[in-house]
Amino acid sequence: MSQWKQIQLLENRLLEHVDYLYDDNFPMDIRQGLASWIESQDWDTAANDESVAAVLFTNLLSQLERVRSQEQNFLQRHNMKIIQQQLQVKYSANPAVMARVISNCLREEFRILSSACMQEQGPLEKSLQDSGAFERQKTMDNRVGIIRSSVQLMDQAVKYIEDMQDDFDFRYKTLQSRDRNSDMMKQEVTRLQEMLNRLDFKRKEILSKIDDVIKEIEDLVTTQLNPVLHDWKRRQQVAAIGGPLLTGLEQLQNWFTLIAQSLFQIKRQLDKLGELVVKVTYENDPIPLQKPQMEERVKFLIYHLIKSSFVVEKQPCMPTHPQKPLIIKTGVQFTTKVRLLVKLPEVDYQLKVKTTFDKDLPPGRVSRQFFILTNNTKAMDIEDYSNGCLSVDFRHLQLKEKKYINGTKGNESLLSVTEELHSLSFEACLTVQGLTIDLETCSLPLVVISNVSQLPGGWASVMWYNLLTDEPRNLAFFGNPPRANWSQLSEVLSWQFSTFAGRGLNKEQLTMLGEKLIGQHASCSDYQVSWSKFSKENIPGKPFSFWMWLDSILELIKKHLLPVWNENYIMGFVSKEMERILLKDREPGTFLLRFSESHLGGITFTWVERSDNGEVKFHSVEPYTKNRLSALPFADIIRDYKMISDGFVPENPLKFLYPDIPKDDAFGPLYNSHPNSNTTPPSCQSLEPPMTPGEFDMLNEQLCFDIETVSLHALTPGEVHHFCF
Repeated sequence: MSQWKQIQLLENRLLEHVDYLYDDNFPMDIRQGLASWIESQDWDTAANDESVAAVLFTNLLSQLERVRSQEQNFLQRHNMKIIQQQLQVKYSANPAVMARVISNCLREEFRILSSACMQEQGPLEKSLQDSGAFERQKTMDNRVGIIRSSVQLMDQAVKYIEDMQDDFDFRYKTLQSRDRNSDMMKQEVTRLQEMLNRLDFKRKEILSKIDDVIKEIEDLVTTQLNPVLHDWKRRQQVAAIGGPLLTGLEQLQNWFTLIAQSLFQIKRQLDKLGELVVKVTYENDPIPLQKPQMEERVKFLIYHLIKSSFVVEKQPCMPTHPQKPLIIKTGVQFTTKVRLLVKLPEVDYQLKVKTTFDKDLPPGRVSRQFFILTNNTKAMDIEDYSNGCLSVDFRHLQLKEKKYINGTKGNESLLSVTEELHSLSFEACLTVQGLTIDLETCSLPLVVISNVSQLPGGWASVMWYNLLTDEPRNLAFFGNPPRANWSQLSEVLSWQFSTFAGRGLNKEQLTMLGEKLIGQHASCSDYQVSWSKFSKENIPGKPFSFWMWLDSILELIKKHLLPVWNENYIMGFVSKEMERILLKDREPGTFLLRFSESHLGGITFTWVERSDNGEVKFHSVEPYTKNRLSALPFADIIRDYKMISDGFVPENPLKFLYPDIPKDDAFGPLYNSHPNSNTTPPSCQSLEPPMTPGEFDMLNEQLCFDIETVSLHALTPGEVHHFCF
């Protein structure tokens, strides 16, 4: 069943999350109309390869044209034409952006489907899906709308005061040319006094309204906008380590822009009132008394609003490892993107952004120092496909380690290479309406590696940091890393499987995994797991840590076991003791698949048999690792597996996948080749015989005694393979 069909079977609660994924950047009409085609393309590669993205973009437009031409409904045909035109406008110049959008949507669909298999959401995801978020958004929209309306009305009020003042000024100058002693003169003076009193009242009134709006903006920014921005940044952290897809930046940009526009409009209104004072003023004129303080408040709000709107939209990431951001390898290009959320005509010009590595890092904090080898300055551009915001996309940054005199390095650190945290800073200087604003923001902490073998350790650090703190730049974090609750950590580990292997872990698998890491404490969700226990200490009796073991399993699934894993046929994290408990009462030939506890990146299977006297026997094979699975698909290994029976006739002992699924019913659709095909069997030297040494010696002795007992020519390629020795 296609992913999109599975999505449509979800309950309404989860369908609402799916609905939130699709907007003008990737309309749901396309997802629906091209579901199978979209799922068959490699969007991850296209997102980081312009040439592949360009081909896929052209193909997508062709597919849309095909579907549109076959559509019978006139209105639907018209809508698809509009969508096609919008896509061309948005993505023709940069199709990789489209690929990233689609890749993110597909990945989030995977995560939603995975969460549907879980009995309940984890605490971290629950915290990000606050039930009051929608109400807060409505409140924010309403408050911003009221502010905009109030500012527009104040424009009219200032214009009315200007007209009143012009009328007063004209009458006053006319009066000066008349006879001062006439009765008409006295009446005119009285009228002018009334006009001045009315003008004074209106000036005080408009200043009071401006003060009220400034107070409302101050409160809105402090109590709602800043927390929403902080929440978005926290969700960006969680999304970086496999959590829910990051959304909401367009909405944030809209709020930032409308509030900034209101503040600049108020600033112009205050400037206009200042001009009116030059023409007409009087004793206790409220404008000179109140305007300076109001101007300072408005400038302060503009300054801090625009400074906080300068954000890292996409954290630094190597295109070769798009699902593991915040890890940079020296000498390898990485990308990052910065965005200004305030969209104003006044700043629609080239704003240069400079990047600096480890800016203002205290001496002695790290043992290695780096510099940006490539051009570190680039101008921001207006993005048509994102409603005209200013952004800069650095695509070719590269780090190089500093060389030291006489080959000596800097201060020695107690931290490992993958625990040293670094930072990438971004700076720009913006001048708008007489205000000069220094913009600065920074990436989340980075791990810099020099060898790809350090990637697993680096990713462990990235996960631990972004799970446990929302501080944007705590580079000393691993000097004393906090512990993680098992409930939090298990949720993030499940995300790793949904991100890298397409399906997360269910409750039973997480419990098994927890027992592997913390023993019986796995049943306690609040049990504290230390950083050392997770990533640094070796598993008792093993030469590797828990995380190295788990990461090797992820790699094995991703490269060799995806079809079997996504069908939920691998039980995975079950101990030898537990597998015997599960199998002992099952039909002979029942087997289960689990990951090896003794090998890095190995999978094995165990089956149950009963002897004539009813004795239960268990058989396990030596784990299959990436080297062995590179030669033959795992489903074919299950199909062709043979062992020597008592009569020395090879037979497949695997009958039922636990608990009771006939083997061919489960794996049949996954078989890559027919067992009787003429395919040349893989080299016998690459795979060890899946039998015990005693069985192997017995077979060898029997073949030497009577070679005619077994005819190799009568065996299938898979059987021949198991007789090679």
